[in-house]
Amino acid sequence: MVSGYSAPGRSAGSYGYRMSGELSMKIEYRQAVVEDAELLVSIYNASFYDDYVRFGSCPGYGQTKEMMEASISKYLKHIILCDNEPVGCVSCINLGDGVYEVGCLCVIPEYQGKGIGTQAIRFVKDFYEDWVRLTLVTPIDKKENVKFYTEKCGFRIGSTERDGSVELIRFVAER
Repeated sequence: MVSGYSAPGRSAGSYGYRMSGELSMKIEYRQAVVEDAELLVSIYNASFYDDYVRFGSCPGYGQTKEMMEASISKYLKHIILCDNEPVGCVSCINLGDGVYEVGCLCVIPEYQGKGIGTQAIRFVKDFYEDWVRLTLVTPIDKKENVKFYTEKCGFRIGSTERDGSVELIRFVAER
């Protein structure tokens, strides 16, 4: 079920789905505003803490409120709400010509494995109606992410790249 849908260039609202399974969850997406910076820092820190510990650094972990405010001003971010509770975030960068990079998809650990991330990728594909290619990167040795993006979200491995000491996979999904 879709309610309050808004696309880029239109006023923002919430965009919602009802998920069923073992538990029924209402998943909604609300466009983040600068006042959400502290909330988003908290979500990012909870979501990326394990990566920070594992790799010694993580771009999503440890951002300041001011850094997040700047990011919200620059990139469209949607807060993922599960039964009205903020549990994650998805953001995209418009690279032009229908190409979007998923800059961040994070779900706090207590809500991972419940289909929320898969639904967030569906949201991105619905929200950005003009997309022809989606890309994103994740560390190559995060096997759970590789499986998630290829098996559940329809991405293929496009290339590998390096960010400091971390080897990354670039995923690509095309219409």
